[in-house]
Amino acid sequence: MISYQEALQLVLDRIRPLPPVEVPLEQAGGLVLAETVAARWDMPPADNSAMDGFAFAWREMRAEEELTVIGSVYAGACWNGAIGPGEAIRIMTGSPLPVGCDSVVPLEDVVATGDGIRLPALVKKGQHVRRQGEEFHDGERLLEAGTPLWAGEIGLLAAAGIARVRVHPAPRAALLSTGDELVELGQTPGPGQIVNSNLYLLSSRLREEGCAVLPLGLCRDEPAALARHLAAGEQADLILSTGGVSVGDRDYLREALATRDFETVFWKVAIKPGKPVLFGLFNGLPVFGLPGNPAAAAATFELFVRPALRRLAGFSTVGPPRLNAILDMEIRGDAKRECFLWGHIDEIDGRRMFHPSPRQGSGQNRSLQGARAMLPVPAGCDVIQAGRDVEVMMIRY
Repeated sequence: MISYQEALQLVLDRIRPLPPVEVPLEQAGGLVLAETVAARWDMPPADNSAMDGFAFAWREMRAEEELTVIGSVYAGACWNGAIGPGEAIRIMTGSPLPVGCDSVVPLEDVVATGDGIRLPALVKKGQHVRRQGEEFHDGERLLEAGTPLWAGEIGLLAAAGIARVRVHPAPRAALLSTGDELVELGQTPGPGQIVNSNLYLLSSRLREEGCAVLPLGLCRDEPAALARHLAAGEQADLILSTGGVSVGDRDYLREALATRDFETVFWKVAIKPGKPVLFGLFNGLPVFGLPGNPAAAAATFELFVRPALRRLAGFSTVGPPRLNAILDMEIRGDAKRECFLWGHIDEIDGRRMFHPSPRQGSGQNRSLQGARAMLPVPAGCDVIQAGRDVEVMMIRY
């Protein structure tokens, strides 16, 4: 069997970002920019006031000098006249500075006189003025291709006049559940049956990753039926199936895939949980066959499917964030397989602690309850003592 890192590299070597599409800026949140974007104008477009106050022409001002207020200018308006020596104008935040003005004194710092104001003792030239183009200039490169567009980036592009952008679209993932033992949520399981919880687990994770989910339904363990269900998923950007990938008498997924000229890239990886994970291609379409046990399905989703989805979506960083933590209890590894232990992170006395979940069984949804991270334990590692520094993979659950 190949290692986790070898298998992950095989996945990433075969997947490329989805072709760019142009969308309105309001639809681009969470997507990845596919082009370099430049500003269409200066920001601010002119010198303007950073405060509600009074604009004036700074000279060698005397302490507590008085200025005559000759008018007011409000946000969205301009003062068409000039401001002379000894004069000031009432101005609001964001209003352009009138000709002749170069400084602003805040409203709360002055003393009103009969028809004017008295300045405070200390006034600095250029104070409380936002200069034209100090944020960005017309034609300045703002964001490079490959930048994820979160709220801050969206706000910046809007301020720069960018109404439409070219982005990599969110992947569409087709999701299939297989197994004679599965029943739909809402039905009472009979003898030997369980509810199809993988559908809800993986649908939720796919949506958390920004994907559109194409449900392919629940399929019984029968090769022809599996082939029909898989064919319906070819309109997606990735097919994800759970169950039917091990070596049981009725594990038919690989047989069904073979009828559609499927290229197997790997089957079985030296990991625990999730050894019988399958990855391959239908004419370039990535297909993952995950184990049916819920914790194993969840682990292989994080280890292989999530990086694949992020590569399709154009992200430059596809792996999960990794953090250093202190292991708060002794754990044991496996002689032949790399183990991935579910757990959560706590901050205790300023130290980040990793606490493995008390249930690590591949067949238990309880393995995932409260889990925020996975700890990789190398193959052949017998024991890691409590108190050791470890590196964990952060997972969203």
